[in-house]
Amino acid sequence: MADRTESSIVINAAPAQVMAVIADLASYPEWSDGVKSVEVLTEWEDGRPGDARFVVDAGVIKDTYELEYDWDDDRSVTWKLVEGQMLKALDGAYTLTENGDGSTTVSYQLAVDVSIPMIGLIKRKAEKVIVDTALRGLKERVEG
Repeated sequence: MADRTESSIVINAAPAQVMAVIADLASYPEWSDGVKSVEVLTEWEDGRPGDARFVVDAGVIKDTYELEYDWDDDRSVTWKLVEGQMLKALDGAYTLTENGDGSTTVSYQLAVDVSIPMIGLIKRKAEKVIVDTALRGLKERVEG
């Protein structure tokens, strides 16, 4: 992912617990600001989502879009935009690192492109808000 925003947070839980929350896409509207609904369209053999449709209203970004997911056990997940209305790209990844003390460092990378003209600085700021809000919400959900 070129030209992306990245941030990380430490969550007091094992990687498997964190990944279970990440993989439960249907519950995102309960803890992820701006996500109004999620419909899992396909699943991998292990039951994790393959494709999902999101309805999002996150201030500047309001869209219905479909993402395709690729899971690597409890270590990482990547996704890419299949189709969207306002979005031209929404590529991201969560990478989990076990810290050896019962906690997990979660890194979130995101690259967004929209079909309307937007100054790069504003786009990066929007990405930063999305990433930081998602990490805080994930931490609260897992630890809560």
